[in-house]
This record gives sequence, structure tokens and C-alpha cells, in this order.
Amino acid sequence: MSEENLNLVRSIFAAWERGDFTSTEWAQPEIEYVIADGPSPGTWSGLAGMAEAERHFLSGWKDYRVEADEYRELDDERVLVLVHFRGRGKTSGLELGQIATEGAAVLHVRGGKVTKLVLYYERDRALADLAPSSDAELRE
Repeated sequence: MSEENLNLVRSIFAAWERGDFTSTEWAQPEIEYVIADGPSPGTWSGLAGMAEAERHFLSGWKDYRVEADEYRELDDERVLVLVHFRGRGKTSGLELGQIATEGAAVLHVRGGKVTKLVLYYERDRALADLAPSSDAELRE
């Protein structure tokens, strides 16, 4: 994995671990933003689309955080980040840790910017989508 890509991805997750989702400096203006599963799946284009999707999702949570567990190189342009989600439902008060919280993110990086971000709220689905059935390395 190039050091630049790794540093970029780590900086994104450092902010997200603090609950700061305001910066988009890391994203290409035409970014493709995908939520593959979970409560609000969909695909959005551009910075405005990504912001709209995040605003909608975050409106249901208090103290929401995304914590990186591990970074894995998939190829020259893709980084897989295994994550945990933290937060409390605004209406239910349910602590996110009381439900399945292991997820993943796949970031496509080109020219120092993220061109595509795919979020998975179910880690097993991310691994299944990424790995051919004979490739057990991602599942370790």
C-alpha cells in the first residue's frame, strides 16, 4: 500500500473516531458514496450527495463514531478498513454496542483523493463482496 494512501485513509478515520464528519478535503468532488447495507442503503454522487446521505444517517444518532480496527491493502487503489461503530440512538436510546457493530469500509484512492467510498454495516457482507469464495485471506 502506498504510504500516501495509507496516511490519507488513517487521517479520515482519525477524524471519524472523534465523531468529526465535517471534512471533505479528502474526497474527489465527484466521489461515489455507497452505503451497501444497514438502515439506509443507497448510492450518492458528489460531495453534496455524500453530505446529504451522512446528514440523514447521523440525524438518528448521538455521539456516533467509526473506529478503525485494521487497515488492509486490496490493490494499488483500494484500502479495506475493518471498523466498529459506536453511538446511541436519539429516539430509542439504544447503545450501538448492544447490536451488531462490526462493519467495513472500502476506499478507492486515486491521485491523493478518495474517488469512491463504500460503507458496510455488516462486515461479513463486505468480506463476501470483496473475496472470491476461494480467497480465505480476507476472512482471517
